[in-house]
Amino acid sequence: MMPWIKNLFVWRLIQGMRQEKAEYYNASICSKDKLENHKKGNNQKICLEESFQMNKIISNKHSDASFYHQQKKMLKSRCCCIFTRVCLVIFVFMVLSLICLLYNPKLISKGCENFMFYLYKNQHILFQQFDEPNTYIFWPFKDIKQKLIAINSSNFNKVRLPPSPDANQCFSIQNNDRFDCFPDGFVNQSKCEQRGCCWQPKPKQTESNIPLNVPYCFYPKNFRSYAYINITHNSFGIIAFLRRVFSSPFPGDVNIIKLTVKYETDTRLHIKITDPLHKRFEPPYPEVPIVDKVTTNPTYKCVIDPTKTGFKVERKLDGSVIFDSQAIENFIFSDQFLQISTRLPSSYIYGLGEHRTHLLLSTDWQRFMFFNHDKIPHENGNLYGSHPFYLVMENTGKSHGVFLLNSNAIEVILQPTPALTLRALGGILDLYFFMGPLPSDVIKQYTEIIGKSIMPPYWGLGFHFCRFGFKTLNETRKVWKRIVEAGIPLDTQWNDLDYMQNRNDFTLDQQNFGELPAFVNELHALGMHYIPIIDPGISGSEKLGSYPPYDIGLKMDIFVKNSSGKPLVGKVWNSGSTVWPDFTLPNTTDYWVLMLRNMHQLFPFDGAWIDMNEPSNFVSGSIYGCPNNDLETPPYVPPIEGGKLNYKTMCMSAQHYAGNHYDIHNIYGLSEAIVTNFALAEITGKRPMIISRSSFPGLGRYSGHWSGDVVSTWYDMKCTIPELLSFSMFGIPLMGADICGFNGNTTSALCNRWMQLGAFYPFSRNHNTDDAIDQDPVALGPQVVESSIKSLKIRYSFLPYLYTLFWIAHTEGSTVATPMFFEFPYDKNTYSLEEQFLWGPALLIVPVLKENELSVSPYLPAGVWYDFYTKKSLFSKGETVNLSAPLDTIPILIRGGYILPQQEPKNTTTASRKTKIQLLAAPNEFGKGVGQLYWDDGDSLKENKYTLINFLLQPGNLKIEPQWWSQESPPNLGKVTVLGLIKPISVVIVNNVHKNFKYNITNQYLEIDQLDESFKSTIIISWL
Repeated sequence: MMPWIKNLFVWRLIQGMRQEKAEYYNASICSKDKLENHKKGNNQKICLEESFQMNKIISNKHSDASFYHQQKKMLKSRCCCIFTRVCLVIFVFMVLSLICLLYNPKLISKGCENFMFYLYKNQHILFQQFDEPNTYIFWPFKDIKQKLIAINSSNFNKVRLPPSPDANQCFSIQNNDRFDCFPDGFVNQSKCEQRGCCWQPKPKQTESNIPLNVPYCFYPKNFRSYAYINITHNSFGIIAFLRRVFSSPFPGDVNIIKLTVKYETDTRLHIKITDPLHKRFEPPYPEVPIVDKVTTNPTYKCVIDPTKTGFKVERKLDGSVIFDSQAIENFIFSDQFLQISTRLPSSYIYGLGEHRTHLLLSTDWQRFMFFNHDKIPHENGNLYGSHPFYLVMENTGKSHGVFLLNSNAIEVILQPTPALTLRALGGILDLYFFMGPLPSDVIKQYTEIIGKSIMPPYWGLGFHFCRFGFKTLNETRKVWKRIVEAGIPLDTQWNDLDYMQNRNDFTLDQQNFGELPAFVNELHALGMHYIPIIDPGISGSEKLGSYPPYDIGLKMDIFVKNSSGKPLVGKVWNSGSTVWPDFTLPNTTDYWVLMLRNMHQLFPFDGAWIDMNEPSNFVSGSIYGCPNNDLETPPYVPPIEGGKLNYKTMCMSAQHYAGNHYDIHNIYGLSEAIVTNFALAEITGKRPMIISRSSFPGLGRYSGHWSGDVVSTWYDMKCTIPELLSFSMFGIPLMGADICGFNGNTTSALCNRWMQLGAFYPFSRNHNTDDAIDQDPVALGPQVVESSIKSLKIRYSFLPYLYTLFWIAHTEGSTVATPMFFEFPYDKNTYSLEEQFLWGPALLIVPVLKENELSVSPYLPAGVWYDFYTKKSLFSKGETVNLSAPLDTIPILIRGGYILPQQEPKNTTTASRKTKIQLLAAPNEFGKGVGQLYWDDGDSLKENKYTLINFLLQPGNLKIEPQWWSQESPPNLGKVTVLGLIKPISVVIVNNVHKNFKYNITNQYLEIDQLDESFKSTIIISWL
């Protein structure tokens, strides 16, 4: 190479995509180890400096500091105007191209097979790699994307199949380390080896609870489907590009992929894997925050080995690896099949809902499918919601979470390595990593992305009752009346679709429910509320002009379309046919508000129960079938219910405003909840109370959820607890199950215990189907009534505490129903506990889950605990204890170190809110405790119209101090109970005034009642 070429610097100007931040880059030929030395300039003057050579690695002498600065000074003096620079770029480019061709005609064609480009802050720079792997050239193409498309289409059609592995790549792989290379159908040795994979058949699994076999066909060691061609670090993170090395077995391989690593916050890492040349679907919900600041002290680092395919995420402090896809190079990125695997730091993994399973997930070859579906909850199947989020408790006691933001059908495999494989049938791989380190921190970080949970109205935390099959209002009123007359607390009466005319939305059966408006007004007069069911499906077969919801929907053009552009027609409860609103269409919001407003004028309901919104369909696709295309029959479908994506739902080719149903399906229910939330707030001017069956990350910001059509069995009752706790992790704390079961006939014994448990679901509702017996407590006998009253009265007494927990969840992203390991992350005995749970950090609920049992045996982590009923203290070293559980009692313990606000319970929340506040103070082993009370008017949308009071317990005194005060203030303080006072008390002083008190010598607690202290100013209570 001629010497003068070594001293040549190439200048180039590139206009930025953002006018307000137009940045300019020059181009150079540079060594790979200097790619990060590109410097930006100002005022449209920027230079990239680096000496180069065409066929040799750059000599070190041309990169020393003195030479660098001399050349920089010289070139700056020459770059006097933009016109000169542009002309120079064009001239040099032409000269270099000519020299390249004269010097080696094969050089350019060789380089085209191994090109790369760089995207940084919306500035596109393309550069080619030549024979020397460490040498690159920046090409000054004006339209980078078009050039990439041309190169992409002409140079990657020759990508070959992977070679067959040699024996050393296969036989050393243990069973637990086998990653399935052939998930798509029947496999034999020939098919397996065609994919470049190992073939070693083994006997099938014999355990019935393991849904997968150890793979016969698995990836060999050092299998590499993609190779890095550029890795660029910047202040925001990393941008890298990978080129496909071998073709995958799935059609539509993406040849060039872009890996974007963003250090979004100190505890949140965002890694996005996309196709840089073609836009792929990304879900419009949830609306994730945009980060435009550089994080200052990340607790993690992303490590990329350019000789491998994946990446690692490590904790900075100790180097522990929380995600490692480099060790498993089975990465696939095709049009309808995306796959990435990682090793897990431990086998303690949670989340991945909605599924019928344990709280602590098994890693023994488990498969989880994510494709919303209307099906009675059962094991090894896809259910109503999709939450591709998991939380891992590491062996150190720290925790982290990972969220895949993708709304397509997803499959997750857990295996004993321990390891996890993510497969998605479309979209992109959009991964968020939450570093915790506490599990509660992980959920707070997760909800910063998906949205913090809704603040429910106070009355929504009362007891609710419903059943399918109340054929008339008289039947509804009859059962409601006997519940009320029995003295059972009740806040809200519900109706299933029986109230509708011909089961059509937004109608009222005037013959059987004509007096519903008067009944709703009666409920309101008693401080109660009313919620009807509202399905998304609109009848599409009513006579023209007779059913406004259909007529107006057609006129507004808001229904989901089939592939021909006409409303897609299916069938649910409507007599003839059904069409569905497209809730991603902006115009649908106006339609939904109009429909709900008209219905609200018929009878003033207080909330909405949105069901059947997976969306469910009684036919597969449509009544006219679905097109035969790749959306309906993709190259791979996980073993979901029905075996095909359009089974009992819409055609995948159905068209929504935001995309086709293939991409939209899992967010349909969320989109309905968003629109319904807005509509109810618009109509009532109050906080919406919504319960949805379908769910997706972000639902908790708009709605609650219930677990669907559970069966009236002891097993199903037990399974509701891990599901409740999982949904707490999913950011949906307003959650519960149909108390006493929905399907089948309950029994008095089962309903007795289920009413006790259900009294502590955050969302508490008894509901069952139309072909089962009555299961309201009165119908099942005096024992169930007594038990229900006792448990619900306890619930209502703790509503101030529960409401405060919901406010903390709403503002901070914490849980309400809390798994034990959240509060005791360093006690591994808590990791698998799923038959007991906490309200917040302080109230432990231990339900009876087996028939004929009169005691329970919870595990109590080390610390002080107090029996709620006797107030007696119990000191645990971290052990299992035995608690008595008579038929009318659910065992409840108070955790030392906390102060819980209470009120005297009445039979409605409206009445309970008027009674004086009580405090239950439970000191820890050091005599200390903390607590809070949040109070507002209970249902308004007003911001900052609340009172917040802090409680601080020290040995010998309790301080009550308002932190935020408004006109919406709580009733006065009426009673204080302090537990765990070993020494008898002789005097109590409240704000310097002596007060009467009671001290229980046997159980060692103090009661100070007959108080009437305002929270507006600080209250000091002391005792000796």
